[in-house]
Amino acid sequence: MSSAATPRAPRSLQTRLLTTVLTLVLLAWGVAAALAWHETDEEVSDLLDAHLAQTAALLRLQPLDELDEDRLNEAPELDKHQPRVVFQLWHEDQLLARSASAPQEPLTQRRQRGFADSQVNGKAWRVFVTQGRERDVRIVVGELQSVRREIVLAAVLSILKPMAWALPLLALGIWWAVRGSVRPLGRLGTAVGARQPQSLEPLSTEGVPPEVLPLVTALNELFERMARLLATEQQFTADAAHELRTPIAGIRMQAQVAQGATDTQERAAALQATVQGCDRATRLVEQLLQLARLDAEATHDSGSSTPLNEVARQVAADLQATAERRQQRIVLQRHLAPDVRIPLPEPLARVLLRNLLDNALRYSPDGAEVQLQMDAQGDGQAQLIVEDSGPGLTPEEQARLGERFFRVLGTGQSGSGLGWSIIQRIARLHHLQVGTDRSPGLGGLRVTVRWKP
Repeated sequence: MSSAATPRAPRSLQTRLLTTVLTLVLLAWGVAAALAWHETDEEVSDLLDAHLAQTAALLRLQPLDELDEDRLNEAPELDKHQPRVVFQLWHEDQLLARSASAPQEPLTQRRQRGFADSQVNGKAWRVFVTQGRERDVRIVVGELQSVRREIVLAAVLSILKPMAWALPLLALGIWWAVRGSVRPLGRLGTAVGARQPQSLEPLSTEGVPPEVLPLVTALNELFERMARLLATEQQFTADAAHELRTPIAGIRMQAQVAQGATDTQERAAALQATVQGCDRATRLVEQLLQLARLDAEATHDSGSSTPLNEVARQVAADLQATAERRQQRIVLQRHLAPDVRIPLPEPLARVLLRNLLDNALRYSPDGAEVQLQMDAQGDGQAQLIVEDSGPGLTPEEQARLGERFFRVLGTGQSGSGLGWSIIQRIARLHHLQVGTDRSPGLGGLRVTVRWKP
């Protein structure tokens, strides 16, 4: 039986910064060491080659008539470092003179003047060859390659040793700097962790580094939105509880009337009123849930759009029975533009149209007419217009549309006032413009919704 692998906990920001910076420092140190070795090797090789050439030039100035051609002449060793550089003097193929530490074998078979690398008795040599005063004399000056490498290594180490000693101090300084840099994040985490769940006051920005300030600002904006949402929810809960109390009390009263009624007709009327009260309470609860979902929506799909013509016909058909009970008419203008699309998902488009038409029917008298039209404007905008032949609203009443549980008194119609809250909430979320005025043709309220297709 296999168990799921436990996800590894992410490393702290301080650890990641330290690891990254120290790794980069070590890589840079390694590259610097390689470059120092390369540059030093080239410079030392050039310098030592020049010394070989200079030694050969000095030997070329020496007269050869003092040398005994019958025996091998050896130069005495005058210094402990003298064996590092050796020379050979060849007359034709005979070795006339050499350094005491030079081998008797030729250091190189090269005849022309110049530098060469060779192997003699298992040792690597760097040699310089030139002619003597006489053309049949060959001067060979050589130096062990191992000696050259020792010189290069000593020169490089003299550079890198101070850098190597400085690495621990540099690592300590980096640790101190990184630890100090992430300390504000630690303080911020402590401050947020110590807050009570109901505490939504903004965090202090005093002394906050510029790099952390956007995070603190974003948190403060989040706290502000949460505070507004919490206040809205508290007000909504209080208003909803108050609003639901009325239909529930009415249902209870009608049930008590039906319970105590002795007449069949009286009982039937009380039961009918009870059913109507339940219907009103059901609609109120549906609108409350709908509005709560809209209030909780933090983001929306701005890419969705819906053909408005078909949705308008379907919503009008759904409300046709309600309109006929009061001899009302829903008129869809014949010039409905078939290609007008509204930037809403189809469910929200239905909610918007249903609330607009339902409000127009509900607050218009019996026999009223409600017109619906939509078209595209010349300025690149589209619009939806719903107007009725009702009494309309005063400018003061129009200004209060959208307040939760606000109802126009004297209409004789039941309602919760949430329809306009839903309409305006949808409009804010999807950047629709909603305007109201008096209908010039029907005399009632005209609602215009505009948007850019």
